[in-house]
Amino acid sequence: MLLIALLLIPVAASVASFFVRRREAMEVANVAGFGIVFLASVALAAQVLARGAVSLCNGFFYADALSALVILLTASVALVCSTYSIGYLRDDQQSGALGDDLTSVEQLALLRMYYSLTPLLVFSMLFMAMANNLGVMWAAMEATTLASIFLVTFYGKVTSIEAAWKYAIIGGVGLSMALFGTIVTYYAGHSLPGSDALSGLNWSVLAQHAAQLDKTSMRLAFVLILLGYGTKAGLAPMHTWKPDAYSEAPVPSAAILSSALLNCALYCLIRFYILTSRCLGPEYPGRLLLLFGLLSMGISVPFILVQQNYRRLLAYHTIDHAGIMTTALGLGGVLGSLGLMLHMAFHTIAKSLLFLCAGNVSQHFRTDLFSRIKGSVIGAMPLTGVVFLMAMLAIIGMPPFSLFQSEFLIVRAAFDGGHVLTGVLFVLFGTGVFAGALLHVGGMILGPKSDAPPAGPRPWRDGSLLALAVALVVIGFWIPAPLFELIRGAARVVSGQ
Repeated sequence: MLLIALLLIPVAASVASFFVRRREAMEVANVAGFGIVFLASVALAAQVLARGAVSLCNGFFYADALSALVILLTASVALVCSTYSIGYLRDDQQSGALGDDLTSVEQLALLRMYYSLTPLLVFSMLFMAMANNLGVMWAAMEATTLASIFLVTFYGKVTSIEAAWKYAIIGGVGLSMALFGTIVTYYAGHSLPGSDALSGLNWSVLAQHAAQLDKTSMRLAFVLILLGYGTKAGLAPMHTWKPDAYSEAPVPSAAILSSALLNCALYCLIRFYILTSRCLGPEYPGRLLLLFGLLSMGISVPFILVQQNYRRLLAYHTIDHAGIMTTALGLGGVLGSLGLMLHMAFHTIAKSLLFLCAGNVSQHFRTDLFSRIKGSVIGAMPLTGVVFLMAMLAIIGMPPFSLFQSEFLIVRAAFDGGHVLTGVLFVLFGTGVFAGALLHVGGMILGPKSDAPPAGPRPWRDGSLLALAVALVVIGFWIPAPLFELIRGAARVVSGQ
């Protein structure tokens, strides 16, 4: 019943947050709910490792190693962000960032919206990861958009509303294409033995009979799916909503969008890639994935090099890493699949940490612009500065951090598979991102002595930063055996080996 518990607990946390009257009660409901979700996700991962894929309700709910890994990463990010958001939103309330003209009752209503919608966003992501029916999976992904749009509008600024509209329109068009791709996939399998309205979109059934799917239909279906879920992942050229949404949403929400929700979009893409590669062979979907992956990496480079807003820089950096993981999926095989799953896990930790560090800097200096930060971050905020620089070095692939290992594995998969141009472009684009990100963030953190007053103790936020920082350092040298086995199991699901 772990699958049911994983869905009911976030809903209960959302309902509790909606009806309670005090901010502290909302905070407790969120932290307690996500704490239980995290423990349940660990238990699910252990069960999958011990017994293999688990299912419920005649296969309606289904979790294999890939599902369990995505659920575990989602639950981890949700828990860390729930603790961070306590200090972050309290600071916003005290500083007037929620709106100087709002009464205490209106501010409480705004906080209630955040604490009610965040569990619903997490519920949608968890539901998506365990839905065996591809149509239900699409509906759950659509629900993530509905929940996160209102989080983007949280501060009620003109730029926030504009970012939310852009997110809604571009995301809506993308998910419409994903819906058409899902319908075409259903048509491709309508002639399978025993196929009906209920089982025609059952992923585990389609995967077993993928070779019998209509090949012409699957070619069209995968193009639509790539454009649709690629929009949600922020692949170029469907990426333009990301910088606006990530820079306007509350920092904990941006952290969830940039890591957990990105994983979910790639998860949907992976499910259809498996069907298409088993039906048509890996070359057809692989070439398309390499094209969009490398395009995303390449487009992010100039924007990172000239960027003046550090939250938007992190958004373009997320586009780059979406391209990296898509490229790894396109390379396929044992090495490409393992590199993809390792990178997904490592990126989730590092990118969440970067956004939380950016939130600390933004609240202390009251700006998101590099040029308006006078002096060094590390001088005014020693812990945040050190962790920010460490996380940036990790995310750009500096050894001995873990993302160097996953990116090295992906480059090796490219050259071993004969994709020499892909490997060369991967290194070239990675070098550009390395230079731009380190130039901007390094200068901000290690600049001249700051005139800003030093930051006071921030236990909720600093505790979240330290937890992620420790995890980032540890996995660079040692991955716990159960976690590594789960990652390997997810890679085997992708590669089919």
